[in-house]
Amino acid sequence: MGANAEYVFVGCYTGDKGGEGDGITLLRRDLATGELTRLGLAARTPSPSFLVQHPTLPVLYAVNELEEGTVSAFSVAPDCALTPLATRPTGGADPCHLAVTADGRHLVVANYGSGSVSVHPLDAEGAPGERTDLLTLSGSGADPERQASPHAHMVVPDRNGPDVLISDLGSDRVWRSRLDPVSGRLGAPEPAVEANPGTGPRHLARSADGVLFLAGELSGTLSWYRAAGPTWELRGETAASAATGAVQPSEVAAGRDGRFVYLANRGPDTVTTFAWDGENASVVGETSTGGVWPRHLILIGDHLYVANERSHNVTIFRIDPDTGIPAVQGEPTAEPSPTCLLRWTSPMIRP
Repeated sequence: MGANAEYVFVGCYTGDKGGEGDGITLLRRDLATGELTRLGLAARTPSPSFLVQHPTLPVLYAVNELEEGTVSAFSVAPDCALTPLATRPTGGADPCHLAVTADGRHLVVANYGSGSVSVHPLDAEGAPGERTDLLTLSGSGADPERQASPHAHMVVPDRNGPDVLISDLGSDRVWRSRLDPVSGRLGAPEPAVEANPGTGPRHLARSADGVLFLAGELSGTLSWYRAAGPTWELRGETAASAATGAVQPSEVAAGRDGRFVYLANRGPDTVTTFAWDGENASVVGETSTGGVWPRHLILIGDHLYVANERSHNVTIFRIDPDTGIPAVQGEPTAEPSPTCLLRWTSPMIRP
């Protein structure tokens, strides 16, 4: 990477999901200005709707959000060129999120459509093998259309242990399961969070002070929890947006200094900024994303980047260091059907 630039990979929906993308694309980010420059297609692969990188190896992973889901792995060159490593079936429908365990030995994947989580061992080069487990969740929720069955939406491995949190939009729960690092199998899931009926847990974010923030896709809320033994206790909840009508929060992110939390809202097409005082989140601003259907957002330094899926662009904001409120910077970057942004960081490769 150049001294004044870094790279951001973009996931998308391709034609099989009604999108206009072709696969994983690459952007260059100017470190001084935050400006993005589109470099083009990095890998052609179907509906890579979520991306993640290995913690210690130059490997990128993508879900392929298909009816018969797969996960694809790519080795990443110093210039961020991608070379395919392997593609494996996840055993479920519509995988929408994935994560690598802290020890770098397993990849876990959330199959949204079938409400299951697959586990794939990773070899010394980071290539995924055939799955060692497929954990199917159970339960339903208050919404007969969206919550008739489980819908695993996010998998969050513990950074210091074998536990994996699984947000389940279908059952209004966040499950906890323990991954055996030897067998690659997940233990029976137990409720870690019992959300209010009709919440629709989508994505989670952890703050520096140990709080778990939850984006409620169906309720249009941000809620927060603190650990209370093996479970998490609800400490507060607030509306995601001041807008009327359907509000479907997508991504939640906690600021690096712990003072602010950001939530993308599909429907009103906004990002809400919450001030966090250690106990409560209060709205300090709601900002238009400059696009339609903000599917994902990431924070990099003093900048916020939003992937607007239906307007086919990525918008750039500079965050005010005092108020925490983002302000539009420059022009949006054209990007077909973007669904995920991944800042690529140089891995600390193990000897």
